[in-house]
Amino acid sequence: MIQPTEVPTCPKLFPTRAFPSENSLTPSTYPEQKQQFLSDIEQTPTRLRAALVGLSDHQLDTPYRDGGWTPRQVAHHVADSHMNSYIRFKLALTEDDPTIKPYMENLWAELPEAKHAPVEVSLSLLDNLHQRWMLMLRKIEDVQWKRTFLHPERGPMTLEQNLALYSWHGRHHVAHITALRKKMGW
Repeated sequence: MIQPTEVPTCPKLFPTRAFPSENSLTPSTYPEQKQQFLSDIEQTPTRLRAALVGLSDHQLDTPYRDGGWTPRQVAHHVADSHMNSYIRFKLALTEDDPTIKPYMENLWAELPEAKHAPVEVSLSLLDNLHQRWMLMLRKIEDVQWKRTFLHPERGPMTLEQNLALYSWHGRHHVAHITALRKKMGW
């Protein structure tokens, strides 16, 4: 079981704080990387739940840094973001180069439910979403990982790149919470 103060990382792929790029994916090591990425995504709900376990409402509403989100907002953001990624995978698998719709994550994090809803709402959503997402991800054929969608701000993204991004994304946000716990002695 992951303890609340542990920060799961995969340093040989990219550090927790480093945003993955297409340069993070190397054809010779991608099969090994892919298995780690899949494992990271599969473990995100468990890791996030472990990072949040036992936090009081006051602690859940403490920003992880000045101007940063609270653990509550992070939990709801991860659910929002991973739902969007799941849909992007489905679009790329069923359409040719679909243009996806980005969303204003900073504004979504300020909506009342993101600031006040119990974290369990998003943790339960993530448990089920990731169960379904992993059923899809584990069945994607090698050639399908090269399929793309067009992100209006980032440009074309392959499913390989999106997989790496969401491997990083879950670890990155768990680290926000675990670092706050460590800093505050929780």
